[in-house]
Amino acid sequence: MSAQQIEQLLREAHASGNYAPVIELIPYARTIGIQVMRLGEEVVFHLPTSPGNIGNPVLPAIHGGVIAGFMEQAAWLHLMIFMSSQNFPKIIDFSIDYLRAGLDRDTYATCQVWRQGRRVGNVAVTAWQTRSDEPIATARAHFKLD
Repeated sequence: MSAQQIEQLLREAHASGNYAPVIELIPYARTIGIQVMRLGEEVVFHLPTSPGNIGNPVLPAIHGGVIAGFMEQAAWLHLMIFMSSQNFPKIIDFSIDYLRAGLDRDTYATCQVWRQGRRVGNVAVTAWQTRSDEPIATARAHFKLD
């Protein structure tokens, strides 16, 4: 898919609020079931509960790698949705802090771009399950923007 086609796909997703065609382009996001919800100017990323995402069947809890992957994909998608570039951001660094067990329930994440220079974007991600003021994890991601 060309850069112009991706840009057009993102424009259509913005206009309709339906980001499913964008998710379809990303195999891992599609595999774990990420969804994007547009709430006014805000975007909330949603990871529905799925037996394939469970890492600890005793609790049961979502695998930490799935939580990290969800948050990294949310940061990446956030930049793709809101930056005006025809190129995909490239991950430089990702750091996560696990705060609570990610139990087997729907998980949500929001992102905030703290600094977006000419070549590097710094994204903060917060993931939660029942209340946004009780996060299960926070993360910071740095991306190279070309």
